[in-house]
Amino acid sequence: MTKGILQIFAKAPKQGQVKTRLIPKLGEKGATDLHKQLVKHCLQQFSGLFSVQLWCAPDEYHPFFQACQTEFGVSLHRQQGADLGERMAYALASAAPAVLIGSDCPSLKAESIREAFVALQQAYAVVLAPAEDGGYVLIGMQQVRPELFTDMPWGTSQVLTETRA
Repeated sequence: MTKGILQIFAKAPKQGQVKTRLIPKLGEKGATDLHKQLVKHCLQQFSGLFSVQLWCAPDEYHPFFQACQTEFGVSLHRQQGADLGERMAYALASAAPAVLIGSDCPSLKAESIREAFVALQQAYAVVLAPAEDGGYVLIGMQQVRPELFTDMPWGTSQVLTETRA
């Protein structure tokens, strides 16, 4: 296993509250089912290769998360903070080095995560993997840098640019 912690963010699969932009096409149940499949795909792909923490919202007690813990042997943690930035900073502050990803990027491969950990071991303070929408799909840190998570335009095409600045 690679040195460092892989942190995966996931929301509880509550109908009408996940993959909301897809509800018009898939319906609430379809969007919820897709969300569950994406989380499980992520855990299947990475839990055997990395030390994985599943960071759960709103908490770790949803039966889906409990089943994931049993099936994949991951530790469960509660996301804490008022916005995405605070939740990410809290998680990254709990472990070092750490790489944090969302559970909804099926194109992210283990090699990219390995490369992030290698970069952190080679003295890079922060690593990012850009997303097509102007954000990022992966952030890794040797130690948390809270300034990278405050006053950030989350959900916009400027997140990666602002983070790099």
